[in-house]
Amino acid sequence: QVQLVESGGGLVQAGGSLRLSCAASGGTFSRYAVGWFRQAPGKERQFVAGIHGSGGSTYYTDSVKGRFTVSRDNAKNTVYLQMNSLKPEDTAVYSCAASRGWTNFEPVYWGQGTQVTVSS
Repeated sequence: QVQLVESGGGLVQAGGSLRLSCAASGGTFSRYAVGWFRQAPGKERQFVAGIHGSGGSTYYTDSVKGRFTVSRDNAKNTVYLQMNSLKPEDTAVYSCAASRGWTNFEPVYWGQGTQVTVSS
């Protein structure tokens, strides 16, 4: 059983930056790929970024490429999402999830989410 806890959300002006953290406990963290998802009110959940268990491969949805960077420190059991040049449309609840697979990412564990609000 893996527990995930997100932190780092908050209120920021457009053009600003935030760094989200996803801290894991209870399992061998490097065995899991981790993804960041977001869900805005009235919208479907979106897969924003992901990282392989080794950290050697990453994925970004088109709308965040060049602005967001996902990384991980397996020694600290933590995955990060650095978000730069934030836009109001990035406002959402951001959650991290762990998957045993990478090419077929299927979350088996979820964090509780952290709110990111970008003001214009």
